[in-house]
Amino acid sequence: MTTITTTEAATQARVTVATIRNWCTRGVITATKHAGRWLIDTASLTYRINLPALLRPARKTITLTTEAMLAIGGRRWQKNGMDRVYINDWAQFAGLDIAYYGTGNVSGATLGGRGIANGRVAGLLSKIEKVWFDAADGRLWIRHYDADLVDVRYLDGERNIIDLVARLRAGINAAVAAL
Repeated sequence: MTTITTTEAATQARVTVATIRNWCTRGVITATKHAGRWLIDTASLTYRINLPALLRPARKTITLTTEAMLAIGGRRWQKNGMDRVYINDWAQFAGLDIAYYGTGNVSGATLGGRGIANGRVAGLLSKIEKVWFDAADGRLWIRHYDADLVDVRYLDGERNIIDLVARLRAGINAAVAAL
């Protein structure tokens, strides 16, 4: 068992000496006290330093494909050498849940589970015109108007600025990753 002092351990772990002593006292790292000083096992310290990387889940690479876009509800369109998959119900991927009356008017809406004013829904829906996946270049295209950032007022009176395009991309990526 190779041992080092608290100062050397703090330098190696890039933390304070007090943190190293705390880890020793709580048993986070293997250490013994000799003549009033902590002697720390280097293998235990190395494991503790690498622990956050070990606990972090492996990042799953998301590959958007025509089949994946069809599986999440896209509609394929092929014409004049173009092959696209259109996402007509893009609002659900942006976290926008809308309920309609039989007349077509909005009866209620939520954004990320929080209620928003019915009159604001049309404004949000009009920000993005089309969402499609182009099979030729393998990219997701979002045609939108105005800026990416949208001011949203919730029913409780709180206002928040959201990036609707980024929220939509993240929602589509999450739906494809869940397949």
